[in-house]
Amino acid sequence: MNQASHTTARAHSSATRATTGPGGPAVFAGAVLLIAGILGVLQGIAAIANDDVFAEVGDYVFEVDLTGWGWLHLALGVLVAFTGYGVVQGASWARYTAIVLVALHLVANFLWLPYIPVWAIVLIGIDLVVLWALSAWTPESELTP
Repeated sequence: MNQASHTTARAHSSATRATTGPGGPAVFAGAVLLIAGILGVLQGIAAIANDDVFAEVGDYVFEVDLTGWGWLHLALGVLVAFTGYGVVQGASWARYTAIVLVALHLVANFLWLPYIPVWAIVLIGIDLVVLWALSAWTPESELTP
């Protein structure tokens, strides 16, 4: 092998390494998860502090103290943000973990409807789009030259 072809092969191999990893739907899902997790943490802190931004709830089947909901959203927000970072980085554990956490996040936001209805509906829609993006992601075929 002459010097020119060896240099070209090395450049091609380093370019291939530089372009492997998540892309498209995976990066979108990871970024949205990271943002949703951070917002969940802030939402949880506000609920723990019994902030006035939350609606007064009358009789509700899934009634839990606002502080309890706050701790739930705080913990879930930390996990969702951490997993979103893992998805953006292309970690193998992050995809399926994210699918499970987004499903839990969706259910938590459904149960959160009486406290902050419009925002809960927005988050449910975002969770559905993220679930689609994570389900449609095929890591083996991404960014191959």
